[in-house]
Amino acid sequence: MRFYKKIPYPALLKLIISSVIGISTSLSAQTYPNKPITIVVPFNPGGDADQSARNLALVAQNVLKQSIIIANKGGASGAIGSQFVKDAPPDGYTLLMARVGSQVVLPAMKSDLSYKWNDFTFIGLLELNPVVCVVHPDSPYKIFEDLTKAISSQPGKLNYSSSGPGTILNFGPQLMLQTLKLKPEAAINVSYKGGSEAVVAVLAKEVDFSCGNLTSALTQISSGKLRALVVTTPERVKEIPTVPTAKEVGMPQLEAIVGWSALYGPPKLSAEIVNKWTEVLALADKDANWQAGNVRYGGIPRILSPIDTEKFAASQYVSYSKLSTQLGIK
Repeated sequence: MRFYKKIPYPALLKLIISSVIGISTSLSAQTYPNKPITIVVPFNPGGDADQSARNLALVAQNVLKQSIIIANKGGASGAIGSQFVKDAPPDGYTLLMARVGSQVVLPAMKSDLSYKWNDFTFIGLLELNPVVCVVHPDSPYKIFEDLTKAISSQPGKLNYSSSGPGTILNFGPQLMLQTLKLKPEAAINVSYKGGSEAVVAVLAKEVDFSCGNLTSALTQISSGKLRALVVTTPERVKEIPTVPTAKEVGMPQLEAIVGWSALYGPPKLSAEIVNKWTEVLALADKDANWQAGNVRYGGIPRILSPIDTEKFAASQYVSYSKLSTQLGIK
């Protein structure tokens, strides 16, 4: 007791509180999770991010023995949901289904965005999503060259659906126009709320074409409701083997456009919680159901560690910063 008598009361109280908080944090990490976890999808239901989150949730809730709640908080090209997670407590119960558009494209384009590309805790990359350009089956454009010739010969006549300026669905057509040495308005952008709505616009013949993640269009392509003209992967996608690659159609520049999903947490998420989710992702990578889910929606599994995920995101940020400058949409 003589030791404590030498410590002023305010300092002693601070010491006790710090000790209690430290013990509480340690116990919380050890017992995590002890309640349902919410994965925020910063886009509308049915799109690429939503499908990826639900596919992961099936595995995660079996491993963690807790319910996984998917919360769609769309708007502002993914910024609203992303900001929500950034502001969430770093307790592991609110996580983010990160997407290329919301996590690197927006920060690369908008210097006044309320968050930066690295304002989160990186947990792990999940999968890559090839971008595919599609038209309606009734479209006169049978192959990619038909489409590019029509745009070149009739600038400003054709339109395409996207999820807004500066998103992946907008970058693809803009890069295509730049490669054809055409002005940005040579094909008219029509914005929709998300990737799934952009696909519906092609199905409904509201637009002439769309270049979005394969995730949103694979079912319609496989059933013949959409015609795929090109994919942006270096190799053909096994689910749609007859569709040529960007290199095969003479436009390898399009390989720069690729979608992806990753799991992020709020800033200052503890190492213990990150490690817990690293274990979940390692098990998901070997899980037949998770692999099958990726096949169903056109994802290419690519689990990465937290460190490698941060490196990947950093390289993507640099790439899209350069690309947005080149395309004049920064």
